[in-house]
Amino acid sequence: MTEAPIKGPASYFPSIEKKYGRPIAEWKETIRARYPGKHMELVALLKDEHGMGHGHANALVAHTLAEDGLK
Repeated sequence: MTEAPIKGPASYFPSIEKKYGRPIAEWKETIRARYPGKHMELVALLKDEHGMGHGHANALVAHTLAEDGLK
């Protein structure tokens, strides 16, 4: 049986880890350390302080907020 392809924000995770050299768990810790920031504030954090592209930052924030029931 073949696994279903990953969809949504998590589909970015392999390229985020490869490009920025940190595991997704560390990025999620970085985001959670800035709670209760709003979605776009957290995206800006990743872009401004870590040089992350908008799509990658948005995917990480969206997934983390949804995982924590804050979406």
